[in-house]
Amino acid sequence: MLDSSCTRPLEIAVVGAGLIGRRHIEGVLSEPRTALAAVIDPSPAARDEARTNGITWFASLAEALEKGRRPDGVIVATPNQLHVANTTEVVTSGIPVLIEKPIADDSEAAAGLVSLAERAGVPILVGHHRRHNPLIRQAKRIIDSGRLGQIRAVHGSFWVAKPDDYFNVKWRRELGAGPTFINLIHDVDLFRYLFGEVESVHAVESNAARGHSVEDTVVVLLRFESGILATLTASDAVVSPWSWEMTAGENSGFPQQDQFCYQIGGTEASLSIPQLALWRNALRPDWREPLGEERLAVMPADPLTLQLQHFCDIIEGSATPLVSGHEGLATLRVVEAIKQSARSGKTVFPSQTRSHAHD
Repeated sequence: MLDSSCTRPLEIAVVGAGLIGRRHIEGVLSEPRTALAAVIDPSPAARDEARTNGITWFASLAEALEKGRRPDGVIVATPNQLHVANTTEVVTSGIPVLIEKPIADDSEAAAGLVSLAERAGVPILVGHHRRHNPLIRQAKRIIDSGRLGQIRAVHGSFWVAKPDDYFNVKWRRELGAGPTFINLIHDVDLFRYLFGEVESVHAVESNAARGHSVEDTVVVLLRFESGILATLTASDAVVSPWSWEMTAGENSGFPQQDQFCYQIGGTEASLSIPQLALWRNALRPDWREPLGEERLAVMPADPLTLQLQHFCDIIEGSATPLVSGHEGLATLRVVEAIKQSARSGKTVFPSQTRSHAHD
């Protein structure tokens, strides 16, 4: 760990120069507290792009360390199937790591990684960046304040239309990809953050739109330990405005819509996200009485920037991870339970799951 009084920029290496990797590279270059130590990616395209832009490039972390370029922190943004191998190399080198979600595509491997990091005393921050979004922080404050009463029902949607060329990248058509692992895992993580641990899962899925080895549509029923019931539906083959990407305004690459992606229903009031629209009766809960809408204020900020700043605090030793390896593992177990339930047609309990996601 670095001394928090250190004034030089923190040297951050990014492993993986794909879509999300490039966003992390841009973030590191833009953040005053950080400097880009290197891009690490064995592909010739990544090498050529890095050299064109005057960025230090290595084919592997081992090569970077061998040549004396030891970063203060590493961001792992490789395909899901490589997360454990890449992060193990970082942890073994004793370097704090921010690993993109999911922490792994296999919970047993993820558990081994978390245990390894704990023994080594190396912090892991899992890239469930939406927890850093001021919208979610405000929503959690509202929920925790009790203004909604007892939360009884929740719904979340991820409905988007990914274009055909998105799937030109081979791994996106293979096991370990699909909207459940790539996209819905964000929503699962937020639901855990807002509503607590998941007791049971029941899910159905389909690949009828494209016929790939992975699903294009999934519907999930969640029962939380608190008694809350929730549904999550996801499809990357549906034209709609109802997804976090299309409503939250996080990414300028998506056209923003004034619609909701989450609805939270309580005995005193209901809340929609991301508008933070609070709906309640003036006098008492009664479906015959008029409903009033209150839009709650929040100061927007880029959650990837906030996540990177939090990672800097972790490297300097002034903070512990908001989304630790244990948190990433717990979310992954729920996602595995979704996949297991969709295969078996049975209700699955995440606390009892093992690594059966790809049997």
